[in-house]
Amino acid sequence: MSRKPVAAQHGDRSRAELVFDKPQALSALFGQYDRNLVALENRLGVYITARGNRVGLEGSAEQVALARDVLNDLYHRIGRGEEVDAGLVDASIAMADQPVLDGIIRADGGGDGTPPIMIRTRKKTIVPRTPAQAHYMRALTANDMIFALGPAGTGKTYVAVAQAVAQLITGSVQRLILSRPAVEAGEKLGFLPGDMKEKVDPYLRPLYDALHDCLPAEQVERRIASGEIEVAPIAFMRGRTLADAFVILDEAQNTTPAQMKMFLTRFGQNSRMVICGDPSQVDIPGGIAGSGLADAVGRLEGIEGIAMARFTAGDVVRHPIVGRIVEAYEGTG
Repeated sequence: MSRKPVAAQHGDRSRAELVFDKPQALSALFGQYDRNLVALENRLGVYITARGNRVGLEGSAEQVALARDVLNDLYHRIGRGEEVDAGLVDASIAMADQPVLDGIIRADGGGDGTPPIMIRTRKKTIVPRTPAQAHYMRALTANDMIFALGPAGTGKTYVAVAQAVAQLITGSVQRLILSRPAVEAGEKLGFLPGDMKEKVDPYLRPLYDALHDCLPAEQVERRIASGEIEVAPIAFMRGRTLADAFVILDEAQNTTPAQMKMFLTRFGQNSRMVICGDPSQVDIPGGIAGSGLADAVGRLEGIEGIAMARFTAGDVVRHPIVGRIVEAYEGTG
């Protein structure tokens, strides 16, 4: 795709034209009844015309430049096989509006030799959909221990599982260990029917779902059977040293300080540990005051080798209404 200005700026107005070299991608780029272009017009306050493989943009210089970058980004994403929907359009606008991320949203990296931000697995390639996710994905490659803090739907656990699977596939780690508190911090499972696996599996289901999104089902089952992948409640971590492993703790806000200390001190050689949780959604007695996540963040923030990635309602990448629900609940405390 090439770009060609069609007119000089007129006061506060600017015009630009994009010429796409793959017309077959335009139906996906524009959306049904041009709904993606309409969304850009409404969100950015620009006027968009489409004729053949040419797209004209008119509006303020800043918004035209932003719309141009968003269309470039979406066009490259289609080339990588991604499906453009309303959520991706919103995410691309948010990404393009961050000057510190200039180049990262392009498929060819930043133009200075730095690679694009993405995680490749056997089934899909995951790219950041918000600036916070881009920061998080960088942290996952640069730090041994990462705390991912924020509301549901921001990709904290999903992105961590994708990175863990990628490292398992390449041999960077030998094991993938996924854990979370089951039922409650005390993990009182005895009243549930079935054996231990049947008792805890329903509470670990989100971790299994993320795994199956990144690996074919038969590989997930084979690697679980061989011990390469382990999904278990946090109580099963006691007394172990987790070396050569990528370890993820989900729903960490529902651990006690004692459980969190136990988990963190399992850290072994050539390992990476990601602790995911929403500090505002504590389901254990004592609330936030009794949460091992809040306690650990207070003690460990600023320590070398430990990164903190924080998400807000604006980073929710599920249905847009989820972000509005999170904001509504945050506003009421």
